[in-house]
Amino acid sequence: MELIRGLHNLRDRHRGCVATIGNFDGVHLGHRKVLAQVKAKAAALGLPSVVIIFEPQPREFFGGDSVPPRLTRFDEKVRLLAAEGVDRVVCLSFNARLRQMSAEAFINELLLKGLAVEHFVVGDDFRFGCDRRGDYHMLCEAGERHGFTVEGTHTFTLLGERVSSTRVRTALMRNDFELAEQLLGWRYAVTGRVMHGQKLGRQLGVPTANVRMHRYPCPLRGVFAAWAHFDGQCLPAVCNVGLRPTVHGRLPVLEAHLLDYTGAELYGSLMRVEFLHFIRPEQAFDGLDALKTQIEADIEHVRAWFAQAGRD
Repeated sequence: MELIRGLHNLRDRHRGCVATIGNFDGVHLGHRKVLAQVKAKAAALGLPSVVIIFEPQPREFFGGDSVPPRLTRFDEKVRLLAAEGVDRVVCLSFNARLRQMSAEAFINELLLKGLAVEHFVVGDDFRFGCDRRGDYHMLCEAGERHGFTVEGTHTFTLLGERVSSTRVRTALMRNDFELAEQLLGWRYAVTGRVMHGQKLGRQLGVPTANVRMHRYPCPLRGVFAAWAHFDGQCLPAVCNVGLRPTVHGRLPVLEAHLLDYTGAELYGSLMRVEFLHFIRPEQAFDGLDALKTQIEADIEHVRAWFAQAGRD
């Protein structure tokens, strides 16, 4: 799969395609339904399939209290799209210039000049342009004038409700990992590099791998039982996701204590943490001794959970 970052990197060889556009946060089953439409049409026309995404996501650019928790950071999203067999991903920087682009300019610069789209798959509620004047009907009219066709996306439902990124976030915030996995089509996980931290866990006798999350806010908060995948290994783990209030943390951090791990240092390793079961909320403690006592209790709780689930 080819990743193209920015309109300025589109070349003549990228012209002519079947495309869709959206955030694709989580690349859930609803998104996969859309991707299937795109790939089927691309195969019928003998053209490459293209997904257009934004980074940051538009609501992240505008900020404020309404920014939704991100399900997948950029590289995770690209990896999931590649796994679905997409030929190209075009990532547009959502910045002041793009935010001020008119709907007409968006069609001309991206769909016509940049990609020469021959078929465009998009939801009938899609809005674009600085005044949000661009919509499905404008795209259809532009297609009639310029020779490309427009197709609406097919709604995908599960358990009687539409599958959406919002629904996945809600399931995760309720710690309903079973429903989240059903909606996503994959077990929810966070992937990132193990980085140096305060080494507080080592001081307490429970060393942790600190994984870069690159997402704020995060849909998860608290202590969890998880699988940790790294360097070809898979180990049960106790994971804390949060701000670490006892030591006055400010940004969300994922700390994974690998049960019975005695191997080499993991700094720089790529780790994938799959969340399985909620243990307790994050909380502040009156000092490190109280924190250590609770961590030891969490470890025993997680061991018992894995044993009961038959997964130890």
